[in-house]
Amino acid sequence: MPASESSGWTLVVPVKTLVAAKTRLSEAAGPHRAELAVAIACDTVEAALSCVLVARVVVVTGDPVAAEPLGGVGAHVVGDPEAGLNAALRRGAQEAVRLAPGAPVGALQADLPALRPAELAPVLAAAAEFDQAFLPDAADVGTTFYGVRPGVPFTPGFGGESRDRHLRRGAKEICLEGIDSVRRDVDTPDDLRAALALGLGPRTLKMVETIRGGFPAGGPPSP
Repeated sequence: MPASESSGWTLVVPVKTLVAAKTRLSEAAGPHRAELAVAIACDTVEAALSCVLVARVVVVTGDPVAAEPLGGVGAHVVGDPEAGLNAALRRGAQEAVRLAPGAPVGALQADLPALRPAELAPVLAAAAEFDQAFLPDAADVGTTFYGVRPGVPFTPGFGGESRDRHLRRGAKEICLEGIDSVRRDVDTPDDLRAALALGLGPRTLKMVETIRGGFPAGGPPSP
């Protein structure tokens, strides 16, 4: 049964303007880079909304081209203050608290195209045990999720070596097995190959099929 509107997590997902999105995939994706970024974000949001512990997803974006399809998969979309990633997340958290004052709030990266709802659930369950918690990315350098209990100040520290930043700020690091899809963010062609091996969402997979010839060394592996 899906999480109730009162008890389920509200996840905040930041989506860059498409002109700035996924620039490190430019060589591989070529003219399809913006479409790929939208596909990845939509698959991420749809998977998150399918998680039993998630009640709603707030997307923060300043790009109307991205806002429309993200709203179409069920996200509540608000504007980006255009003051950086963490400012966007704080804006989304304000809206999250307005929508559901008694719900826990989490930040989830928008580039998790292999995200599995069943793998996100134990991450959220573990995070609920602490005032603030985070999940490192696959490289153990960045962060893919940061969350707080209801009433706890929401102070995300994404960007660069954010794993160490969140640790220094006292957030609990979530250490679980079998949650690779929640840690596998995608910035480079190699990242996308790794996500493909886990199993991509349908929109991202369709885009990979479209741009397959653009990937170096023969392209990503076949699904």
